[in-house]
Amino acid sequence: MTHLGIIGGSGLTALAGLRVLRRQVEQTPWGEPSGPLVVGEFAGREIFFLPRHGQPHAIPPHMINYRANLWALKENGVRRVVAVNAVGGISAGLGQGTLMIPDQIIDYTWSRAHTFFESGLDQVTHADFTTPYSIEMRNLLISAATKLGLPVHTSGTYGATQGPRLETAAEITRMERDGCHVVGMTGMPEAALARELDVGYAAVCVVANRAAGKSPEPITMDLIRKNLDQGMKQTLQLLQAVIPLL
Repeated sequence: MTHLGIIGGSGLTALAGLRVLRRQVEQTPWGEPSGPLVVGEFAGREIFFLPRHGQPHAIPPHMINYRANLWALKENGVRRVVAVNAVGGISAGLGQGTLMIPDQIIDYTWSRAHTFFESGLDQVTHADFTTPYSIEMRNLLISAATKLGLPVHTSGTYGATQGPRLETAAEITRMERDGCHVVGMTGMPEAALARELDVGYAAVCVVANRAAGKSPEPITMDLIRKNLDQGMKQTLQLLQAVIPLL
């Protein structure tokens, strides 16, 4: 059976409505994933759920073992992944608590293990990354949002930064000039690794705050948590609605 995998980010360390069947501790050639894979029934279908930052939420973005996470999901039959990312809104139309399904990404991270193709190769391998997110999976998410009447932004560019600190106002200004609509810390190398494994990967971005310099109010964890609570409720509805479309 081909399963769906859901990778939860900040604000989604547990999946409400998931009937847990088992938890699997995995070992991969790339080390241990962020935690046990949670196998359960969600919206009438068996899925795999993995909290990206661990449970509890303790692994910072630059220390996540992205290779182990994607490898473990693929080894268990996952061929489609929906990733949930908490982000900062750069563009004016992306207010706090809103959702975006990105179609492009710019990578500003460094020093992360970002490929499976490192050694023992018969030849150098290049993965086409022109369209970093699965068109099929994006269309399914957009269709589900439309059926629900959810106000989702259906395209945009995700700027992936190193973290764990938040960005300066000048960095956000540069990213806006580069064409980024939101900023987050976990979009890469996750998306690229999924492509190397031929896993259909799409993301749902939840705007937790306005990016640095885009709001007169300071960015606080209390503000981020409040907006994530609102956005994750809509994200949960979207995940439940997309399952029957798969």
